[in-house]
Amino acid sequence: MNIDLFKKLFEEDCISEESFEKIKNTSHAPLFSLHWELKTLLYLGVVLLSTGLGILIYKNIDTIGHQVILLIIAAISGGCFFYCFKHKKPFNKEQIKSPNSFFDYILLLACLSFLSFVGYLQFQYTVFGTNYGMATFIPMLVLFYIAYEFDHLGILAMGITNLAVWMGVSVTPKQLLLNTDFNSQTVIFTYIFLGLLLLLAAYLSARFNFKKHFRFTYQHFGVHLSFISLLAGYFFYYDLGISFLFMLTLFVLAYYIYTDSFKYNSFYFILLVVLYTYIAISSLVLRALFSMKDDASITLSFMYFIGSAIGIIFLLINLNKKIKTA
Repeated sequence: MNIDLFKKLFEEDCISEESFEKIKNTSHAPLFSLHWELKTLLYLGVVLLSTGLGILIYKNIDTIGHQVILLIIAAISGGCFFYCFKHKKPFNKEQIKSPNSFFDYILLLACLSFLSFVGYLQFQYTVFGTNYGMATFIPMLVLFYIAYEFDHLGILAMGITNLAVWMGVSVTPKQLLLNTDFNSQTVIFTYIFLGLLLLLAAYLSARFNFKKHFRFTYQHFGVHLSFISLLAGYFFYYDLGISFLFMLTLFVLAYYIYTDSFKYNSFYFILLVVLYTYIAISSLVLRALFSMKDDASITLSFMYFIGSAIGIIFLLINLNKKIKTA
């Protein structure tokens, strides 16, 4: 609060002494915003409610009955969707603010319960038969529609995850590294395709100004998937000449993300580019050093990591200054 401005207004008799005293007292004891704390509690409430219902149903499955469970889940989802459609604002390709503070969380509960309903229906009654792809394809379409219709980034992330599940992969980078078997060229190329598809969606969102604020979410998942899958492809074909094509593609993609990051002043994506490019370059350097088959290669490797780590720190500092200046 600019107290000097109010002091000047008081001296010019534009505001009363009583008002000026209230402003001074407010400036000395400003209100504390609980915005993010309340949003976090609401989000946790939705998640805990969904989890609690799941546990309750699981423990009482024999006494409640499958039809009653499905009816309860459908009622929760239907009621939430009814509220959201009744109170939603008209569709706009620009960003739309939520009608109220609780709207986003009711919509989130609606989608979570909808996914539970479809999953339960398939598990218990196999309504899609052995075509398990349809059990993820239909929810994926619904989630993308809801995300765009209600302008919800959280639902968009759920839609992207469902897209990944439909394609038979996991979109979370940690799970990708821990649980995925990269000893399959089919899996590697699936990841590459999905990553590039998400990057294309990010570009098109901004290019046609159609929900362009969705660009970050698409690009976030796309960058991780693309870089990790390209590195995986390099190591999978390590002994073949084709491995260097993956590295070349990685460097081309890194240059594109790097220039795009300056366009949108995003240090986050610059950081990702630097880290993934550093891993790629380090892989090539170590490959060259160990091909020497000499004891000196070990010493040179340690020297490389020490020197490159220092260089990366200075590079990130300079890039941060550069992007702030831009």
